[in-house]
Amino acid sequence: MLDTLRSIIQAVNDARNLEQALSIIVTRVKGALDVDVCSVYLASPESGEMVLMATDGLRPDAIGTVRLEKAQGLVGLVAERAEPLNLDNAVEHPSYCYFEETGEEQYHGFLGVPIIHHRQVLGVLVLQQRNSKRYHEDVVTFVVTIAAQLAGAIAHAEVSGGIEGLTSQQTQETLSLKGLPGAPGVAIGRAVILRQSVNIDSIPDQHVEDPATEKRRFLEAVKAVKDEVRAMVDNMGEALPTADSALFDAYLLMLDSHSLVQPVLDGIAAGNWAPGALREVANEHIRLFREMEDPYLRERAEDIRDLSRRLLQALKQRPEAKRKRRYPRNTVLVGEEISASMLAEIPPKSLAGVVSMRGSITSHTAILARALGIPAVMGVDDLPVSRIGEHEVVVDGYAGRVYINPPAAIKKEFRHLLKEEQEFTEGLRELRDLPAVCEDGFRIPLYANTGLLSDIAPSLNSGAEGIGLYRTEFPFMVREHFPGEESQRVLYRKVLEAFHPRPVTMRTLDVGGDKALPYFPIVEDNPFLGWRGIRITLDHPEIFITQIRAMLLANAGLGNLQLLLPMITTLDEFTDASALILRAHSELLEDGHLLPLPPVGAMVEVPSIVYQAEKLAERADFLSIGTNDLTQYLLAVDRNNPRVAELYDSLHPSVLQAIQMVIEGAKRHKTPVSICGEMAGDPLAALLLLGMGVNSLSMASSALPRIKWVIRSFSRRQARALLKKALQADSAKTVRFNMNRALDKAGLGGLVRAGK
Repeated sequence: MLDTLRSIIQAVNDARNLEQALSIIVTRVKGALDVDVCSVYLASPESGEMVLMATDGLRPDAIGTVRLEKAQGLVGLVAERAEPLNLDNAVEHPSYCYFEETGEEQYHGFLGVPIIHHRQVLGVLVLQQRNSKRYHEDVVTFVVTIAAQLAGAIAHAEVSGGIEGLTSQQTQETLSLKGLPGAPGVAIGRAVILRQSVNIDSIPDQHVEDPATEKRRFLEAVKAVKDEVRAMVDNMGEALPTADSALFDAYLLMLDSHSLVQPVLDGIAAGNWAPGALREVANEHIRLFREMEDPYLRERAEDIRDLSRRLLQALKQRPEAKRKRRYPRNTVLVGEEISASMLAEIPPKSLAGVVSMRGSITSHTAILARALGIPAVMGVDDLPVSRIGEHEVVVDGYAGRVYINPPAAIKKEFRHLLKEEQEFTEGLRELRDLPAVCEDGFRIPLYANTGLLSDIAPSLNSGAEGIGLYRTEFPFMVREHFPGEESQRVLYRKVLEAFHPRPVTMRTLDVGGDKALPYFPIVEDNPFLGWRGIRITLDHPEIFITQIRAMLLANAGLGNLQLLLPMITTLDEFTDASALILRAHSELLEDGHLLPLPPVGAMVEVPSIVYQAEKLAERADFLSIGTNDLTQYLLAVDRNNPRVAELYDSLHPSVLQAIQMVIEGAKRHKTPVSICGEMAGDPLAALLLLGMGVNSLSMASSALPRIKWVIRSFSRRQARALLKKALQADSAKTVRFNMNRALDKAGLGGLVRAGK
């Protein structure tokens, strides 16, 4: 039965459309269970009726014509109760309804099982037999299992095809799809479909007789792609601020990287042709990045995949001149995977918005879209890519929502928002050099989170007063060995000098089983709870001390460095790490380096330390709350898991109470507290954090102007009143509703739209 189940699910997942998927279900299930009839009824999104959409056993002409109102008949009863119904003689049940067009009068045994996806009944899977007997328990459990397994596939196929128009090749109905906010803003335009031209996974191995020629061919491809990347920056011209063009330095860095190019050359030397060797190296890099917990670093896997595709294209035997594609005004790029380089090839004046099935706010596509001021929605799982070309699309980059064929009322609302947004953007530019001061005079510093040198200029341009979180992992990940003290010192010096005299908080190495280094692999069953962060560096003091020495030396003559220790779970961990920092400092003093000892802080991201925050504040110079991990651990929710991602909400009252506990404990020792997670960049959360008395906020540079606007629009007294109400709420939904209403009242809700 298990093999049969897998076979049916795979066939449904491979179906071209909903019609084919349903046909596969009824035919394969009927054959596997040797029953007389198998049918699928689906709920109409318009009327809520249960519509017979596929059958093997009933009359085919009944498909699409038999409709049951809510709670009508046995099928309606199954849908209403959302539980199976197993009968030996269906006609005797009081809810039985006879439909002459089906020819079902000859069938007595009945089994109906609801098809449920995310708590919503999508339809009912029905078995019928001539014999008057109930179905065996094994059959019932099999059908329940298959309905549960098929629910997701049916939901996706339904969005792609729609139950009202199975034979239609293009959708004409209005669709409202949910994704992830990639870049803020609103756009109205025409969908232009972009597809990847090369599938790296389909490249086979192939033996070469002349490795030297193949190596030369590969290096020529590397050079050609470098030229492409530089041409992208030129194509964007003045639309992309000069500082933001440094984003593509990451692409060029990877093309120059010894860890990417040299292993391909080694693979060629071993006898494989260039495309095959590239596939092996690229897939290994992609695997390593995808296993990382940090969303920013995990998204770098797509950068590797994008560059690999371009290299494969350049390696083609017959170079094809790229035909210049013409893009209409107000183009909305739509695709299964829109890469940053694809976006950069479009004339900026034609580009209105971006919609991608894959990616998140930390992908280079989203980063580039924010730099260009282009609204983007990422991770739209149910996007019917093949069917919406040339259709009108509304992109809501604030709420992460896409409307296909929007009705007049929706378009009117978003046109109004576009006008408001233009006025709002002008106001934000004027705020860049102004402090984040509340209406009653309280000032709160706003810092930027960053991890690459290319992020520094955007952070400075946004008006950041310093770096609240500098992730140091990336330099460790683009090498084939741990970086030495001097190479780290040079890198850290550039960051510290760029922001001097403003503070720069550098987090020590935060890698682990989920964020593996190519040369230091760690395999664990549960990396979220495994060997990571400070746990690794305390176990390997030689790695930790080298990094600390490099940071201290980079700080020479500047004095704007702050050290931050990640993943602190116990007070002993902070004490032990502090002792190693003192040791590194003493060694440098002995070597004649008169260097200051910078402030040392601890990250609060593990629930255990929340309850010891006061004692930790007594030892640390400052605390920084990592709200991403703290929320994830407190709510036991992996926000990257689509099945439970909706439960992840940093405005959950339990999360708010935990943060307040940390801040109150730190206040007793006058220890400053910063917020460095995504919560700091959420206007709703920022107001609540202001009410709690947090000392600073650190966020993505793109979020900083809006947070400044919100803070300057409220007083601390108002923020405290909102906080009091939030702490008394029963759910995150209630908190968001109240906060959105407060922003609406202040005239900001229509544009901030946070959390909606």
